[in-house]
Amino acid sequence: MQLMWVAGPTASVKTISITLRKVMISACVTATFLVLFGVLLHFIGFRIAIEVSPSLARSLGGVTTEAEQHKLEAIYRERLEKLRDNLSATVQEIRQLELLKNRFMEMATPINLRDKISKKDEGRGGPWIAPRLQNNATGALSQDLDFAIDDFYQTKDAIKNLSNTWATQLNWLNALPTGLPLGKDFHITSGFGIRNDPFTGQLAMHEGLDFVASVGSPVYATAGGTVTRSGWDGSYGNVIEVTHIEGYTTRYAHLEKRLVEQGVVVTRGQQLGLLGTTGRSTGPHLHYEVIYRDRVINPTQVLVQQAAVSTP
Repeated sequence: MQLMWVAGPTASVKTISITLRKVMISACVTATFLVLFGVLLHFIGFRIAIEVSPSLARSLGGVTTEAEQHKLEAIYRERLEKLRDNLSATVQEIRQLELLKNRFMEMATPINLRDKISKKDEGRGGPWIAPRLQNNATGALSQDLDFAIDDFYQTKDAIKNLSNTWATQLNWLNALPTGLPLGKDFHITSGFGIRNDPFTGQLAMHEGLDFVASVGSPVYATAGGTVTRSGWDGSYGNVIEVTHIEGYTTRYAHLEKRLVEQGVVVTRGQQLGLLGTTGRSTGPHLHYEVIYRDRVINPTQVLVQQAAVSTP
C-alpha cells in the first residue's frame, strides 16, 4: 500500500510505501519502548516509596530498607538467644535429675549389686549436651537458626534416650527384692543372725527377719517373680517361695493362708497370703528370708525401707 500527497507551492507529489514488514518493526519498537519506560517508572516509584514510606513499599513488593532489615534480624536474634537460654536451663535441670536418679539407684540397690551398677556407669558415654548452646551472634542468622534447631533435636533425642535408660534401670530395680513384705503396721522382733532359740533357749542361727503384725495381715511380694514353692513345711508352716532375677529368692513362712500356687508369675506388691502362726512359731508373725545364689543373706541388705529391729 502507498500513500501520496502534494506538498508545498510546487505541488510536488510525495509517496510513502507501507508494507507489512515496516508495520511489524514499528510495533516492536513501540512495545520495547513502552516496556522499558514502565520498568523505569516502577524502579523509580519503589525507590521513592522505600525512602518516603517503607510500609507502602513492603505492601507493594516486600522490599525493606537496610535499617529495617537489621532491626528485624535483631528481633530474631533476641528470640534465638532466649531459646538458647531456655534450652540450656532445661539441660541443666535434666543433669540434676540424673544425679538424683543415680543417688536413688545407689541407695536402693542391694549392697552386693552396687559394684555391678558402677561397672555400668564406667561403660557409659560422654556428655550429650550440644556444644553450640553458647552464644554465636557473630554468625549469619540463618546459620544460627540451623544450629539452634540442631541443638533442639539433639536435646530432644537425648531426653528420650535418658528417659528410656531410667525406665530400664527402674524396671530392673523393681525386679529385685527391695520392697517390704508387709504394710506399715508391724514391728520386727528377731533380726538376722545368732539368737536364743525361742523353743530350746539354745543359741541358733536365725536366717531371716520376723515381722510381727496381727493375724490375717496381707503379705506382699517384695519383687516380681515366679512362685517356685507354695505348700506346707513342718518348720515353716504354710510357706511360699518366689524366684526373682539376678539369682534372688524370697521366702514367706508361717502364713495362715496361701493365696498363690506354684508356677504363678507375681508382680511387686502383689498379695501372696495372710500372716499367721503356722509351723514352728510362738505367735503371729511373718518369717521373711532372702536367698542370693543359694546362700541366705541378711534381708536388710536389700530392703529399701529398713525397719528398726528390736530384740525381745
